Amino acid sequence: MDWPHNLLFLVIISIFLGLGQPRNPKGKRKGQGQSGPLAPGPHQMPLDLVSRVKPYARMEEYERNLEEMVAQLRNSSEPARRKCEVNLQLWLSNKRSLSPWGYSINHDPTRVPADLPEARCLCLGCVNPFTMQEDRSMVSVPVFSQVPVRRRLCPLPPRTGPCRQRAVMETIAVGCTCIF
Repeated sequence: MDWPHNLLFLVIISIFLGLGQPRNPKGKRKGQGQSGPLAPGPHQMPLDLVSRVKPYARMEEYERNLEEMVAQLRNSSEPARRKCEVNLQLWLSNKRSLSPWGYSINHDPTRVPADLPEARCLCLGCVNPFTMQEDRSMVSVPVFSQVPVRRRLCPLPPRTGPCRQRAVMETIAVGCTCIF
């Protein structure tokens, strides 16, 4: 072997062994460090992750995004299929999953926003990736997440007065996954 090949070989080996990677200070692993001051509230997060705008502006944007998703569901030309199949031609992850899901609208008039898109599993079992057929030896189950919403708290008759709103976290299905 001539020297250019030897040099190329050494570069490849050093990349493979990670010799060209910067080293962390002794005793300090990646991901560790000071997180800085925390934002006030029950769900504290580092202040550098919180924007400098008023908190309600972020909530309004979040609610607007949810309203757009609900509007897309209502205006969808695609029939509400409950068919257990994988469509690899689509870029939507919910149709490409081995545990595919569709969306329905979860309506609650005492909640803001009143309508939330909620996932529903299209299969009882899971799609076998080799046969692309449903396999009932496995089970499709919903994946739940907590989403921030506001609850309307109105006085019950005969009492009168203004309604108040209270921020709460509500558990909602956001997708489906396959379990054995």
